[in-house]
Amino acid sequence: MEKLVMLAKIFSDANRIKIIGLMHREKELCVCEICDTLGLSQPLVSRHLKQMRECQIVQTTQSGKWIIYSLHKDKTIDCLLKTIKADIAALPTIISCTTR
Repeated sequence: MEKLVMLAKIFSDANRIKIIGLMHREKELCVCEICDTLGLSQPLVSRHLKQMRECQIVQTTQSGKWIIYSLHKDKTIDCLLKTIKADIAALPTIISCTTR
């Protein structure tokens, strides 16, 4: 029951849905790519990613000094992605980090 409540909170925010959509489309992203692409502040994006990590929606890997985020394979996320598939195409083009 607790996981369902946490998932509902994650899916209730438009910015988190956009981040999930971008990760689905791009496979992996760093925080600065998400910030620059969506025009959001780094603290806000980091907070969203922390919440999604705690709920096991995203996973991290380290590449040098960079933390790279990607989606966990999960049936709940797959269901969400099927629902927002048309909207994913409308998300902005990724603004890549030049330093990564």
